[in-house]
Amino acid sequence: MLVSLPWRQRRHSAPPQLLWASGQCGKVERWLWARVKEERQLRPERRQCRQPGEGRPILVGIFVHRASSYEITSFAIVEDDLTYNELMSSGIWQRGKEEEGVYGFLIEDIRKEVNRASKLKCCVCKKSGASIGCVAPRCKRSYHFPCGLQRECIFQFTGNFASFCWNHRPVQIITPNNYRESLPCTICLEFIEPIPTYSILRSPCCKNAWFHRDCLQVQAINAGVFFFRCTVCNNSDIFQKEMLRMGIHIPEKDASWELEENAYQELLQHYEHCDVRRCRCKEGRDYNVPNSKWEIKRCQSCGSSGTHLACSSLRSWEQNWECLDCRGITYNSGGFQKAKKHTLPNTNNVGINDCLLEESSPKLPRQSPGAQQKDLLRQGNKFRRDISTIIIELGFQIIKKTKRLYINKADIWNSALNGFRNQKFNPSYTIEVAYVNENDNFGTEHPGSKQEFLSLLMQHLENSPLFEGSLSKNLSLNSQALKENHYYEAGKMLAISLAHGGPSPGFFSKTLFNCLVFGPENTFPTLDDVSDFDVAQILIRINSATNVADLNSIMNEYYNYLELIGCLRIITSLSDKYLLAKDILAYHVIKRVQAPFESFKQGLKTLGVLEKIQTYPEAFYSIFCHKPENLSAKMLRDLFTVNTCDAQSLGFWNSYLQAVEDGKSATTLEDILIFATGCNSIPPAGFKPTPSVECLHMDFPVGNKCNNCLALPITSTYKEFQEKMDFSIRNTLRLEKEESSHYIGH
Repeated sequence: MLVSLPWRQRRHSAPPQLLWASGQCGKVERWLWARVKEERQLRPERRQCRQPGEGRPILVGIFVHRASSYEITSFAIVEDDLTYNELMSSGIWQRGKEEEGVYGFLIEDIRKEVNRASKLKCCVCKKSGASIGCVAPRCKRSYHFPCGLQRECIFQFTGNFASFCWNHRPVQIITPNNYRESLPCTICLEFIEPIPTYSILRSPCCKNAWFHRDCLQVQAINAGVFFFRCTVCNNSDIFQKEMLRMGIHIPEKDASWELEENAYQELLQHYEHCDVRRCRCKEGRDYNVPNSKWEIKRCQSCGSSGTHLACSSLRSWEQNWECLDCRGITYNSGGFQKAKKHTLPNTNNVGINDCLLEESSPKLPRQSPGAQQKDLLRQGNKFRRDISTIIIELGFQIIKKTKRLYINKADIWNSALNGFRNQKFNPSYTIEVAYVNENDNFGTEHPGSKQEFLSLLMQHLENSPLFEGSLSKNLSLNSQALKENHYYEAGKMLAISLAHGGPSPGFFSKTLFNCLVFGPENTFPTLDDVSDFDVAQILIRINSATNVADLNSIMNEYYNYLELIGCLRIITSLSDKYLLAKDILAYHVIKRVQAPFESFKQGLKTLGVLEKIQTYPEAFYSIFCHKPENLSAKMLRDLFTVNTCDAQSLGFWNSYLQAVEDGKSATTLEDILIFATGCNSIPPAGFKPTPSVECLHMDFPVGNKCNNCLALPITSTYKEFQEKMDFSIRNTLRLEKEESSHYIGH
């Protein structure tokens, strides 16, 4: 059997059968059809005189990929009584130059091959014209191209263009029983049995990548030799070599998507649109002024989302910024698992994409400040899961390098202030806590819990003179604290606490929070924000005035005060009392504390916390202005992971939690949480490590706050278990409270 020369050395890349099927008919076919038309036009009389049987045509095989199977069609090519099968015939080779004959295949050689093939019968359809033969030694099978496809023969479109029959075709060999379940085809994603057959192929470079042959062939036709590669690992050399061996044709052409005219024209256009949830530009989201705060910065990852520099608190255009979608992809690729529904926000089961996927579209019309504030009130606890993922995102800035803080529980503020002001302290360092006691002459250090320290710090901050009010607090005006830069340090501490997984503040007034998010100029305080009794009485009297005379009388009575704060105005009607009350409120709550507010705001910018607050105000509103929800027995059962516990002790633990919730114990659920973790509530980002319980043979329970581990005593009766738990928890917390009571009282 004669062997043809390599196709790719002398001809175009694709065989006529594939090119015709894909709509990319090659030069050979166009040349042949042109000769057919010429023959019909110049010598019609000869065609009419042809006798049956003269120049009997041989069907030329083509295959067309439809759906997921090959359908065989055929057409006849006639030229001077010459018919020939596809150029993969075994007995023809290129003896001429490129411009001779049909691209190097001489006409006389083609006629000889037609004569040779007319004597060979196809072993599939039993008809003559079978010009293709199996190259295996001693194999005498011959077949047409479409018949070979039907019987699953393999045609190698490389090298000598060998053909193999169904008994001698190359196969892929893998270790048996490696795969027991169906796997998806990585192109069409339909599940297939991972067993190498003619129609199922495996990637040589990725053991878990399987394909339909049909999918691979269509992919190869569209991608071409330059872009055809493994869909999993992008390997091209090993992958193409194996696919050519298994009969996949890879045309030497550019990818079909690269040949489409102006296919990527939109990539030449710069994206200029602000997509953040709260666009603060009055000119609209498409407003872009280079070298200003209203210049639009595109996402550094995808480039298809943008933000004004001012809308994302970017100081310069060089500062990096990522859109919501890219941040979700980036953080998910780091191994974070998506949170399950209706679970507590532990760091082990909260995924960064939870809030990102539930976030509404950023391309919303800008709301007025009043509408934004009303929207905040409608959110409730909906964003509890969202805030946990956002704070976890803040925590990615924390690096492994550690900084130890020496904390005196009796003087939590000053010891924290000294640690944070240390020149070697960096907010992005991992914080280690060591408790010290000033009265200890030996300088003994005790390892402490970071979350307990942050919880104590937030409790002190809430009751500090930096804030005023009962439950919902605003900033106060403390000249000494302002002089010592304590407002800045307070904002910095709060930012560090959030980024390091500390508790939620929960004591901000809505007015203070809105000032941080929307700016003081867009915030309208109410009478509830006034903590000064005398000022509150003035406002009540003004609002209670029933006529202009009463209103003028009140103004005369407080003339000096109103003049001092710049709120004197001419009264012309009774409705002016509302404007007067509004001016007094704005001064007392906002303008009076402008300097402390700006200092506190600068501190809150630490680790980008203020930027996050302004980007997701609804989420942060729930933890800044509301206390965490009350604990329940179910919450603690779900929170604590059971490590080693027998069934009886575990039953005692569950019964004890229920008894505490029902008020049948001297302790509270908050006491149990403090005893085990040092926190009286669950932080927004959850605990790290996850709290756990274990049962040991010991006299009393032990709480390890550094590891959030609670060791339970093994007892024979529930009554004994409850007595030991109540005694240990109640007395431990009492002693800790007494140690720090003298400073708190001071």
